[in-house]
Amino acid sequence: MKTVLITGCSSGYGLETARYFLAQGWKVIATMRTPQATLFPASRHLQLLLLDVTDADSIALALKTAGPVDVLVNNAGIGLFGAFEVTPMSTVRDIFETNTFGVMAMCQAVIPQFRARRSGTIVNVTSSATLAAYPLVAAYTASKAAIEGFTGSLEHELNHFGVRVKLVEPGYGPTTRFAANGQQRMQGLIPEVYESFARGVFDGFAKATAFTRESDVAEAVFAAANDVSGQLRFRAGADALALP
Repeated sequence: MKTVLITGCSSGYGLETARYFLAQGWKVIATMRTPQATLFPASRHLQLLLLDVTDADSIALALKTAGPVDVLVNNAGIGLFGAFEVTPMSTVRDIFETNTFGVMAMCQAVIPQFRARRSGTIVNVTSSATLAAYPLVAAYTASKAAIEGFTGSLEHELNHFGVRVKLVEPGYGPTTRFAANGQQRMQGLIPEVYESFARGVFDGFAKATAFTRESDVAEAVFAAANDVSGQLRFRAGADALALP
């Protein structure tokens, strides 16, 4: 039985991905900042762990408790909508701490065991915002684009040791808590001068007929985790797949 450790499992893509791997017969280590057993069906193959990817001590303790893993899925992330002009740099740094440096820290922590065994897979979840430019998500896109470049380079480094590194690029998921989870940090980021423009952007999202479901991402992550072809990028969701 293979073991997967997934970050950010309290909602959205991470929660569905953990449930999906569990249903496929994997041992799942579902991590989140506030573990909630009620989110999952009872299973002896499920382990819930507290993990804050921005805290080095939390990462070290979680990996020590988890023991050997076969796959790391870096899903934990935070969203941000707003005009970059008025986005405090402290908020930009917060976005990067989770979406960029948190992913890097998790990779750095798990690489030694993968390299020593000459096996293992890292799956980094980014966004279709890295594939096509969208307004009002400049800081968020930058944090995810950094991981795109990082992952491509890391794949070259670790391939030498038999370790695979993958990217999953989801589209827009209106049924997730992406916007709700970021409400507090988004306060005041649509000033009056941007309101009419922002209204058009949000109306466009509301009218979208092609979007990404949580199950799309779970399936793409599972495919990436099991891929041996050398493919780096896996798009997830009808809207992501439709992009050039």
